[in-house]
Amino acid sequence: MNRKNENFYQAINANWASQAVIPDDKPRTGGFSDLADAIEDLMLTTTDQWQAGTLVNQDPYIENFIKLHKLASDYPKRNAEGVKPILPLIKRYQAYNSFADFAADMVELEQAALPNALPLGIAPDFKDARTNVLWAEGLGTILPDTSYYGTADGDALLEQWRESQRQILEHYELTAGEIADLLDKTLAFDARIATVVLSNEESSEYAKLYHPYQWDEFTALAPMLPFEEIVASLLGSTPDMIVVPEERFWQAAEEFYSEAAWPLLKAYLLVSVMTGFTSLLSDELRVLGGAYGRALSGTPVAMSSRKAAYYLAAGPYKQALGLWYAKQYFSSTAKEDVEAKVETMIDVYKQRLAATDWLAPETRQKAIVKLDAIVPHIGYPDKLPARYANKVINLELGLFDNIMQLRQKELAYHWSQWHQPVDRSEWHMAAHTVNAYYDPQQNQIVFPAAILQAPFYSLDQSSSANYGGIGAVIAHEISHAFDTNGASFDENGSLNNWWTEADYAAFKERTQLMVEQFDGQDSYGAKVNGKLTVSENVADLGGLAAALAAAKQDADFSAVAFFESWAKIWRMKARPEYMQLLAKSDVHGPAELRVNLQVQNFDDFFAAFDVKAGDGMWLAPEKRLQIW
Repeated sequence: MNRKNENFYQAINANWASQAVIPDDKPRTGGFSDLADAIEDLMLTTTDQWQAGTLVNQDPYIENFIKLHKLASDYPKRNAEGVKPILPLIKRYQAYNSFADFAADMVELEQAALPNALPLGIAPDFKDARTNVLWAEGLGTILPDTSYYGTADGDALLEQWRESQRQILEHYELTAGEIADLLDKTLAFDARIATVVLSNEESSEYAKLYHPYQWDEFTALAPMLPFEEIVASLLGSTPDMIVVPEERFWQAAEEFYSEAAWPLLKAYLLVSVMTGFTSLLSDELRVLGGAYGRALSGTPVAMSSRKAAYYLAAGPYKQALGLWYAKQYFSSTAKEDVEAKVETMIDVYKQRLAATDWLAPETRQKAIVKLDAIVPHIGYPDKLPARYANKVINLELGLFDNIMQLRQKELAYHWSQWHQPVDRSEWHMAAHTVNAYYDPQQNQIVFPAAILQAPFYSLDQSSSANYGGIGAVIAHEISHAFDTNGASFDENGSLNNWWTEADYAAFKERTQLMVEQFDGQDSYGAKVNGKLTVSENVADLGGLAAALAAAKQDADFSAVAFFESWAKIWRMKARPEYMQLLAKSDVHGPAELRVNLQVQNFDDFFAAFDVKAGDGMWLAPEKRLQIW
């Protein structure tokens, strides 16, 4: 049954899957995960050597990471302190007797990086992607998506959440009745949030999130909040406008920010304080704090205290650690080769756009202008963000105080960016991250060093295998410039309709067919949401098409090597709970479907593997889809 013409993904990956072992502290293993696990082992070993002094470090940024790691690794001290660092915070929140008391303190709570239930932030303006403006988001929900609420699965997860939080709250001087009351009210508050915030499906349509409000118009939605005092302190002046993607939430603001809502909000805040800092406390609390997340993904065991200390310390210094990794393990030869592949892929995409017969000439030309403007970043950034110089660790202070100071500095920087130019040089992934991304608002594609290795890419692999691996990933990211989200942004990253009406209608018709290819497909008993995953699926399809065209330019082209490489990079063995979670809430399609459904759209696949009508992998020619 695992023949390549019956189930291509299984035929390529079945032997690997039969032997692959999912680590006890992970929800999955596979192409991406294997590389990430190897880098994890490398960084843990290296960090131990830095601590022991057997490996010399001369980087001042990493020196501060080493100091923070020393504090994070001091579990005897952390265990002895228990919840002690949190007790003053609890008293502070308990002392608020009314919503007005709390609201008067919201700015100080924000500046102190403490829970405040005010989801405002700074991000690029969709209409002018080079400038940062104020955004009003909604509060997050306990469950992974609003679609879980009111279902049996959702109810079961909420019970697991409640039990995990109860065990944490028992470490404070609270009676069973007080704990029950706090959790009852927090769940009631969460239920309110779930009725008005956007679902993952709704959030996946970027262009529909842009709702600019005049400042006075927005503040009228929540007159009980002291917005003038808040923004004067955080921004230094009053904004002229604010972007409100979560309109339903703010139109229901009285349900969250009012004296009537205060009993629920106060409980929500207290639970947030008591449970939100567990990663900084004792090892027992650290493990309890991750219990709900492990339940969601089906992961049976918490990560070791050694790993937890590393990740806690590494978070504020990830770009510095990534730069160290890249300079040690990423060759200039590989960088030059991948940069050449990016240029080739952009040229191929340009040729394909020029030949796209369903677009008017003016739309094709504007698409090529956008393509020419894409900025690729390969391997690692040229420099670290300037604010890294402020990330100084004081060993005289404890772990909690150092972490909070780092968070406060990061928040101060965040708020300082209002009405400032967007820093287009800063990467949003560290170089030792096994991933890649396209940023529609900066029209950039970023490929960290860690993904530029086998099975995705190797100087030892054939050209066709590399195109089926990293080539398809590169073209996937380029394709995001023309997916259902990227298509709404111009070459500068600004929200701008550059399509003719007829062309966009034709584009929507084709993307709807992509929705239908995936919608309702089964993944471990959960149904795939074709609309939620459409942007990633369009990018996969475009990426495969462009990479295949590029591979064909080489004299040694092999369709077999190309498609088999595509199947290998997506191999994944995962826990059923995790796969169900992804099917319900992830914008990416499940790995097996990303392989099998996509290759069925290519005539070359059927020829390469002699797939005929009646075979499991057969798809009639009239149903095969191409967009770009």
